[in-house]
Amino acid sequence: MVKSLSSKPAAQIDFKRLADDFKGLDNDPGVWPLAPRVATLAFVLALVVGLAYWFVWQGQVETLEKSEKAELDLKDEWRNKKRQSVNLDAHLAQLAEIDRQFGALLRQLPNRAEMDSLLADINQAGIGRGLLFQLFKPGGENVKEFYAEMPIDVSLVGEYHDLGAFAGDVAKMPRIVTLNNLEILREKPDEPLRMKASAVTYRYLDEEELAAQAKAKAEAAKKRK
Repeated sequence: MVKSLSSKPAAQIDFKRLADDFKGLDNDPGVWPLAPRVATLAFVLALVVGLAYWFVWQGQVETLEKSEKAELDLKDEWRNKKRQSVNLDAHLAQLAEIDRQFGALLRQLPNRAEMDSLLADINQAGIGRGLLFQLFKPGGENVKEFYAEMPIDVSLVGEYHDLGAFAGDVAKMPRIVTLNNLEILREKPDEPLRMKASAVTYRYLDEEELAAQAKAKAEAAKKRK
């Protein structure tokens, strides 16, 4: 005959006994019951951890977070520089091509000594098409960063196709010349057409002019300070 084994009753917390342990505690923790001593130890431990976090660890955590963010930023910067270094040859080739194109454009701008011949070329373009110049008046130069603009007020008289051919000749000039504010009119029925325009040509500044411009900018910056 097999006897059945009875299970032990589950341990139960005696809350009344715990409450009695916390009553009548004296000033000597060494003689306190176990429960008050454990509770006091847990409270002291939590207090120490809280004070350590507030006065020590909190600053260290903030420093750590800043350091982690700085690390991520440095990694991104490193990756960007790595990509740039990988494509360095392509960037240098692109820069050389830009310099070449800029030089080609710059060569289309006359220097100060060539302006007179360019004005003569514009005048000859009109005469070559049989047009009569009633006005050819160069204006004052408008100096920019590395070049200067010179507007020229022109007024020509001639046939429609000749005026159009003159505009085409000006556009085909090796030097850059633009025709702005173009106006073609016939003041009287029996008179030829009149074309009024502002021809704008450009020239690049020479070394002396660039140096003077840089000096003027430096002096203006000093005055602002």
